[in-house]
Amino acid sequence: MSLREAMDQLLRESFVRPATSMLRSGSLGMGIPLDVRETDDAYIVKATMPGVRPDDVSIQITGNTLQISGETREEYEQSEGAEEGRDRGTWLVRERRYGRFERTITLPTDVKADQAQATLEHGVLTLRLPKAEEARARRIPVQSGTGAQQIEAQSRPRS
Repeated sequence: MSLREAMDQLLRESFVRPATSMLRSGSLGMGIPLDVRETDDAYIVKATMPGVRPDDVSIQITGNTLQISGETREEYEQSEGAEEGRDRGTWLVRERRYGRFERTITLPTDVKADQAQATLEHGVLTLRLPKAEEARARRIPVQSGTGAQQIEAQSRPRS
């Protein structure tokens, strides 16, 4: 990609899809629109990927960094008199994107990569990334200077 093409793409994407300030993100080639939701025990990531096959997607998790990458391949229709694999026609409109895509985001906390789940259905990739134990919210009991037993005794109803 030439510098001019890269600048054109950067300007196009900055007006169409401004970068989010909450998550650090980067893209190479085609960007992937994402929704990221946090629950008590996991992050739910949804990525729009129309026309992408599950075999063409790669997901990597390192600590709290998620990288989604892959490739969409151009489809060719064979017509009479066309070369092998290519149609001899002139494009009138060509807006669908083809090629490699990548999106990397940094989540607020580490996740359990070995328990992550991914599904790709109807052009939407859904990831469930369980939070690491140390990242989960925990309730911490408050004790008095004389110990928890005294607090329990005070909270029981008197007979």
